[in-house]
Amino acid sequence: MSIGILGGMGPLATVDFYRKVIDATPAGTDQEHVPVVVWADPTVPDRSAALSGHGPDPTPWLVRGAHRLEAMGARLIATPCNTAHAFLDGVRTSVRVPMLDMIAETVAEIRSHHPEVVSVGLLATTGTVRAGLYQRALEAAGLRVVVPGELTQGEAVTGAIRRVKAGDLGAAGVCLIERATGELAVRGADLLVAGCTELPLLLGERSAGLPVVDPTAVLARAAVREALSRPAPV
Repeated sequence: MSIGILGGMGPLATVDFYRKVIDATPAGTDQEHVPVVVWADPTVPDRSAALSGHGPDPTPWLVRGAHRLEAMGARLIATPCNTAHAFLDGVRTSVRVPMLDMIAETVAEIRSHHPEVVSVGLLATTGTVRAGLYQRALEAAGLRVVVPGELTQGEAVTGAIRRVKAGDLGAAGVCLIERATGELAVRGADLLVAGCTELPLLLGERSAGLPVVDPTAVLARAAVREALSRPAPV
C-alpha cells in the first residue's frame, strides 16, 4: 500500500517526515519498506495568511497535489503541515483515498502515552493557533491548552519557523523556540506539542524540562500503521 505525501509546506519539513516514515517502518531490507510517492509543492500559498484573510485560499493547490498523488498510486495521503489541516475537508471530498488527520492522531497519542497530562503547551503557526485546530481537539479530550503570549508568538515562535523555512537550523532558531517553551512551562504546561512541522527540526525530545510531542513523527507512525494494515491492491 503506497503512502502519498502531500508536502512542500515547507520542503525541509517534508524531508523530515519522509525520514520519519522510514524510521517507523519495521524493515530490514529495501524490499520491506513501504512504497512512497511525494508531491512537494512549495508554491502552495501561505496557510496562515489565508486563515487571517491576507492571502489566497490554498485549497486548489492542495486538491491538485492530492489528485497527483492519487494518480501516482497513493492509497492513503499524509499531509505533514499542521496549518494545512484547516483546509483538508475541502480536499478529502475530491479524492477517493483516505487522508490522515495529523491533529487527531497527535491528541490520541497524548491521551495514550501521557495519561497524567492535564495541560498542553502548544507551539504552532499563528494561523494554526487562531484557527483553534489543536485547541478544539485537545479540549474535547479533556485537556487544557496553553498558548504563547502575543509577543512571544510573533517574535519567538514565528521567528523560529521562518528560520527553518529559510534553511537555517542553527542556534538562533533554537534559542527563539526555547524562549517560547520556557514561557509555556512557567504558565503551567505539563507537555509541549511541536504543532508546526518546522519546529521538530529545532526541538529535541524535551525542552524547558517538559516532554515534547512531535506530530510529524506521530503522523509518520500512523501512515506506516495504515499502510501495513491495508491489503496491497491486486
